[in-house]
Amino acid sequence: MTVWDRPEPPTRPAPLDRERIVAAAVALADEGGLEAVSLRKVAARLDVGPMRLYGYISTKEELFDLMVDEVHAEILPEERPGDWREALRVRAHRTRRAALRHEWLADLLGGRPSLGPNALAVTEGTLAALDGLADLDTVMRAVETVGAYITGAIRREIANLRAERATGLSERDWQRAYGPHVSRMLATGRFPALARAVHDGTEVDAETSFATGLDWILDAVAAKLARPPA
Repeated sequence: MTVWDRPEPPTRPAPLDRERIVAAAVALADEGGLEAVSLRKVAARLDVGPMRLYGYISTKEELFDLMVDEVHAEILPEERPGDWREALRVRAHRTRRAALRHEWLADLLGGRPSLGPNALAVTEGTLAALDGLADLDTVMRAVETVGAYITGAIRREIANLRAERATGLSERDWQRAYGPHVSRMLATGRFPALARAVHDGTEVDAETSFATGLDWILDAVAAKLARPPA
């Protein structure tokens, strides 16, 4: 029985429910990451004894599941997108914005699918947008491919933000600090392709990079959807 199937215990003198527990856990994670979340710390935030929580949540993993599903409510589109491409683009950008508000989400994306009602609604909307455009296996691979891009791009961006905070160096400061080493390595002539990228490439911000990569992925999906079945 999952945490969503298991009923909550009867109301007791101090008001408590899963909604309040999850809200407290999300607040703790937003402040200090997943390592700041434990049933004991959540109980302290709610000013109740830790044992009270076990009637609602059995493990920290269940709590993480509920937290992820809570954030999926922010990913759900406010209105139905016009076509499949817009549906996937909206999902991608809303997921990225949610992860920037809740950086810990990057640590829990990927792997086995989330089975909470909000996450299932996000998946349903994605599949529904592609329904009938190709055979089911093609649709599933398309959804997996877009999802893998979203997860990878978000994790990279969040890792860069964390590195900036940990080192106290902005991206530009880091480049200046390590520039002499990179210049020496490139001067050896062993890395000509990398040298061209460093000297002639155009830097873009994280949002532009995310949007560009997403468009390329969607172009590839469109090509597959347009291909007649073998």
